Amino acid sequence: MSNTRFQALEAVLNREIPDIKLPSSKISDYFGVNVFDKKKMKEFLSSDAYSVIIDSIDNGVPIPRDMAEQVASSMKAWAIGKGATHYTHWFQPLTGTTAEKHDAFFEPTADGGAIERFSGDALSQQEPDASSFPSGGIRNTFEARGYTAWDPSSPAFIIGRTLCIPTVFVSYTGEALDYKVPLLKALNALDKAAVDVCHYFDKSIEKVNASLGIEQEYFLVDTALFNARPDLSLTGRTLFGHMSAKNQQLEDHYFGSIPSRVYAFMQDMETEALQLGIPLKTRHNEVAPSQFECAPIYEEINLAIDHNQLLMDIMDRVAQRHHFKVLLHEKPYAGINGSGKHNNWSLITNTGKNLLSPGKTPKNNLMFLAFFVNTIKAVHDHADLLRASIASVNNDHRLGANEAPPAIISIFLGSQLTEVLDEIDTSRLSKKIKEENSLWQGIPKIPQILKDNTDRNRTSPFAFTGNKFELRAVGSSANSASPMTILNLIMADQLKKFKYDVDKLIKKGEKKDVALMTIIKRYIKESRAIRFEGNGYSEEWEKEAEARGLANVKTTPKALDALITDKAELLFEETGVFTKREAHARHEILLDSFYKKLQIEARVIGELVMNIIIPAALSYQSKLVENVKGLKDIGLDKNSYEAQLDIINKISGHVNFLKQNVDEMIEERKKANKIDDLRERAIAYDEKVKTYFAPIRYHADKLETLVDDRLWPLPKFRELLFIK
Repeated sequence: MSNTRFQALEAVLNREIPDIKLPSSKISDYFGVNVFDKKKMKEFLSSDAYSVIIDSIDNGVPIPRDMAEQVASSMKAWAIGKGATHYTHWFQPLTGTTAEKHDAFFEPTADGGAIERFSGDALSQQEPDASSFPSGGIRNTFEARGYTAWDPSSPAFIIGRTLCIPTVFVSYTGEALDYKVPLLKALNALDKAAVDVCHYFDKSIEKVNASLGIEQEYFLVDTALFNARPDLSLTGRTLFGHMSAKNQQLEDHYFGSIPSRVYAFMQDMETEALQLGIPLKTRHNEVAPSQFECAPIYEEINLAIDHNQLLMDIMDRVAQRHHFKVLLHEKPYAGINGSGKHNNWSLITNTGKNLLSPGKTPKNNLMFLAFFVNTIKAVHDHADLLRASIASVNNDHRLGANEAPPAIISIFLGSQLTEVLDEIDTSRLSKKIKEENSLWQGIPKIPQILKDNTDRNRTSPFAFTGNKFELRAVGSSANSASPMTILNLIMADQLKKFKYDVDKLIKKGEKKDVALMTIIKRYIKESRAIRFEGNGYSEEWEKEAEARGLANVKTTPKALDALITDKAELLFEETGVFTKREAHARHEILLDSFYKKLQIEARVIGELVMNIIIPAALSYQSKLVENVKGLKDIGLDKNSYEAQLDIINKISGHVNFLKQNVDEMIEERKKANKIDDLRERAIAYDEKVKTYFAPIRYHADKLETLVDDRLWPLPKFRELLFIK
C-alpha cells in the first residue's frame, strides 16, 4: 500500500495537457447549438405548434396530444440530424443527483427492417421504477409505478448521442418525488401573488418570474491522488490529513493566474456547457488552493436550476478527460475554505422591470420598498424553513466556518438601506400623499443607483447586493431547487398577506398609497430582529441573536424539524406546494440520507485506521525498535537513542488511542443502528458516533507527522492541494 501514494505522485508528474479541440469561432456562434430552443422550435415546428409551445412555456397552458405528436416528430428530426440515436427523460429525484434511462429511437418493422420512431406519448410521459428512488414511504417496493412528465419550460438538449428531455417525477398516486414539481408550484404561487401586488403600481404587469444566478464553487484534484485516498473516493472528503505547512494563509491563490492544466479543463468544460445553452460568464481561482468558481448569467429560476444540475454533471465528465476529479463536497479539506453555491435571486416582470431595484420615481421606489420589505418579512417569519432547506451532513461542516455564513439566519442590507428602513420606521406618515405625483410626501427618497451602495458581508446568510438577494448558505453539492422552493413559497405567502393587509385598510377608507406605506412600516418593525450588519462569526452575535429570538440550529436533524411543524403544514397547504404526506416524506428522506452518510464515514474511518494508518505506524515503529536494538548492541548509552524512544512511545500512545476509540465508535454505531425512530437515529449518529471523528482524526494526523514520509500510504494535503 505504501507504494500507491508514490505511484500516484509519479502519475501526476507525468501528466500532459490532453489535446482537446476547442471551437475557433466566437462563443455566440456555438452557444446553444445542442439545445432545442425557441429558435430551433420555430425552424422545425409548424406555426400553430410553435404558438402552442410558447403559450405553454410562458403561461403554463397544457399542450394538446396532437400538438405533442408534432413536437415529438420535429424534436426527433432535429436530434437525429445531430447524430442522436437515443432519448431519455432527464429528471431530478430526491437522491440529490439527476437520473436518466435511455431508449433508442430505433424500432424493428414487420418486414425485418427498422425505422426511427418517437411519439408524442414517449415525449410526454415515461414510467421509471418509483420504488427504487427515495420516496419517504410514499412508494413501497411492491408499488413500483411512477411517472416522468415533460416540462416544456426547460428545453430539450443533446449530450453525446442522446436527446435529453427535462421532466418532472411523480408517484402513481400523484405525489412529487423530485425537486422540480414543488419548485414549479412555488413559482406559480409566487407569480400570482406578485402580480396582484404589482397591480397596486402598474396594471400592465401580467407575469412575474423569479430569476436566479448560481455561483458554483468546486475543488479539483488529480485522479491518481483521488483514487489513492479511499476517504475522498467513498465520502467526497478527506477524513484524515495533517494541514499542509502552506495552504491559503498567504491568500495568493485567490484570483491568481489559473494553472495551465486547470485552464485547459475550464475551456473544455465551458465549451460543452455553452453548447448546451448554459450561459457561463465568469471563471476564477477561489481562496483555497485548487479551489475554483464558475458563474453564469441570470436565468429564469427553473431553467437556472436545471442548468446548474447539468453543469455539475458536465464538470465531472469533462474532468475525467483531463485526469481530474471535481470535488463538490462542501468541505473536502479540513482547515481551509469549503465550497458553497451562492444563489442570487431577484424578481423580474414581463415588462422587464426588476422588482428588487429602485426606479427613478417615488412610485417606483414605493414598489421596490413593497417587495424589498416583504422579502425581509418572509425570511423573518420563516427563517426556520430556510435553514432547513440548506441543511445537510456536508453543509454542517461548512456553516459557520471562516468562509461561510453561520447557521443563524439573518439579513444584511448595508448602511444606506438600513437607514432608509429606520427612517420609515421612526417617521410619521403623511396623509397628503398624492397618487401620480412625483413629489409624494411621506415616502423617503431612495438613491437611484443601488448596485454598489453597500459593502459586502461574507458572514451573512442572506444579503442584499444591489438589485438582488444573495443566499450564501447553500452548499456546493446541493440542488438549489430545495432552498429556492422555500424562498419562493414563503415570498408568495407573504405577498398574499401583504395584499390582504393593504386591502383591509383601503376598505376602511384609507388612500391606497397611505395603506401601502402603513403596512410596509408595520412589517419593518415586525421583522427588525432578522436584520444584522455585523460579524456573523462573533460570539457576541450568537448571544445577541439569542436575545433577539433568532434560532441557532447547528445540525441537520434538528434543523429539519421545521419541515413538519403545524406552521409549515399550514403554509404548504395554503400555497399548494407540498401536501402533508410529501412534506413528511421529504423529512424522512433527508434524515435517512443524513445518518447513512455519517454511517459510511464512520465505516471508512474504521477501515482506514485499522487497515492502513495503524499498520503504517507500526511498520515505522518496528524500524525504530530495530534501530534502538542495534544502537544498544554496539554499546551506546540511552542518550544516543532517546529521540527514537520518544517517537516509539508517542506512536504507541496514538495507536492505542486510535484502536480504543475506533472500537468505541463501532459500538456507538451499533447502538444507533438499533434505534427505530429515524430522527432519533440521525441524532444518535450526530451526537454519539460523529463525536469520535475529530479526536480519531487528531491522533491519526499526529501519526502522519511522526511516520517516515516514505512509509505513509495516503497522499498528503501538500500533494492534494497544489496542482502540478
